[in-house]
Amino acid sequence: MNHLVIAPIVTPLLVAALQLLVGEKHRRTVLVLSVASCSALVLLAAALMHAVAGEGALAAVYRIGDWPARFGIVLVADRLSALMVLLTGVLALAVLPYALGRWQHRGGHFQPLLQFLLMGLNGAFLTGDLFNLFVFFEVLLAASYGLALHGSGARRVSAGLHYIAVNLTASMLFLLGVSLIFGVTGTLNMAALAELIPHVPERTRALLHSGAALLGVAFLIKTAMWPLGFWLPRTYAAASPAVAAMFALMTKVGIYVLLRLGLLLFGDGAGPASAHFGSGWMLWGGVATAAAATVGMLGARDLAKLAGYNVLVSSGTLLGAIGLQQRAVTAGALAYLVISTLAIAAFFLVAGLLASDGDDDTDDTLSLEPYVQLGEPAPNESLYAQEDESRVVISAPIAMLGASFLACALLLAGLPPLSGFLAKLAMLAPMLDAGARPGAGLLFALIIVAGFGTVIALCRAGIQIFWVEPERIFPKVRLVESASIAVLLGLCLLLTVLVETPLHYLRDTAGQLHAPAGYIQAVLPPAQVSP
Repeated sequence: MNHLVIAPIVTPLLVAALQLLVGEKHRRTVLVLSVASCSALVLLAAALMHAVAGEGALAAVYRIGDWPARFGIVLVADRLSALMVLLTGVLALAVLPYALGRWQHRGGHFQPLLQFLLMGLNGAFLTGDLFNLFVFFEVLLAASYGLALHGSGARRVSAGLHYIAVNLTASMLFLLGVSLIFGVTGTLNMAALAELIPHVPERTRALLHSGAALLGVAFLIKTAMWPLGFWLPRTYAAASPAVAAMFALMTKVGIYVLLRLGLLLFGDGAGPASAHFGSGWMLWGGVATAAAATVGMLGARDLAKLAGYNVLVSSGTLLGAIGLQQRAVTAGALAYLVISTLAIAAFFLVAGLLASDGDDDTDDTLSLEPYVQLGEPAPNESLYAQEDESRVVISAPIAMLGASFLACALLLAGLPPLSGFLAKLAMLAPMLDAGARPGAGLLFALIIVAGFGTVIALCRAGIQIFWVEPERIFPKVRLVESASIAVLLGLCLLLTVLVETPLHYLRDTAGQLHAPAGYIQAVLPPAQVSP
């Protein structure tokens, strides 16, 4: 079973190489390979989840070259990494039909780039080594650069180059941070670092913290924490809808790494000098991010940018939640991570269908009307001059888009009865406990306010799109495109009905994260555990 850990990395790598060899002329073969790869990733992730969720199971470890963990590179699948690999595979498989419809034809090599992105994401989730994390981080970023620029256009190229510059800076900080940590400890294996950090001499501990801080800033840029996230709404809005839907998972890479390293390296066992290092910055950074994103949502004049600000709300909420470092809050945050990723991806797909017909090479966006000040006439006031009593006929595509938009609004705002509400409830309820950390009450209130702001922003957008302009010509919706949206929203509905089993798994995952001794024991043989 340990050999299964490397399969989610090797599979998309081999498929991408085959697709490049086949070439763009054999489009059908390329598509078949993509579908087969994404389907295989879902099955492999499900097998990993089953393996690590068994009674007494800790983690599946794959030692590349059979080198000892402290000196070689290891891949580790535990409950959290298996969950993230499954989420990656499911999202890719769900988005793929949408991309096959029309969007991938705007540029070349879309499918190989997608496979390289999946390879980088799965590698980042499965690695147990910081240097290997850097390698996979660069792989997924290189693929994301091509995907962000896919389809060309002045708006997309401008936003894409901005995105590249920001992430190159993050990569530089990442490398500097990793170098400092290695200079202090002599290893980059995460489990070995967890054992060594409590014993680091005080004269070099400040250097260790500096390296960890640089590493943290690199991933805070990736999670788009305020004020480091100014690039995200513009970049995601400019990308094609299928790419933006996949990018909804990109910020979760930063969340995953901060959660993993925060509890493994700087948890309660890190010693009094290093315990909870950086958690306060994540908490208050998350509060600031959620507040700034809520204001951005209310002022957004572009439907795709509105979706981008929802990504920021999700990032801010998760940063604040993991900054509290409470087991029950972490379990709810993991539920919210899954639901918000699926819902935001679906929202990007819906926004893409509403904004453009996808038949030309222009960077179409759906602009929203500005707010009207008191005393000023509404921009479309003439529409209400004469009351129209005629019967309105709603076509099936418009009804599908409207229902999908409503479902996305309910999920993102966290309103009952859908799973977005259940996930937020599981995350918010523990924040009211008497033992909650300082700042938990403010985070609780801000998450509620952000949900209320989401309701206002999406209601405003929905009214303008579906009600205010009766003469609006909606684009043709193809079956494969609606299938992608239906799958993503259907999964959210399924998680609403079958809520107990996923929550049980996530509670066990949070327990494993907050008690990292099992992870260390699985990665390091007994002879290697002692420093």
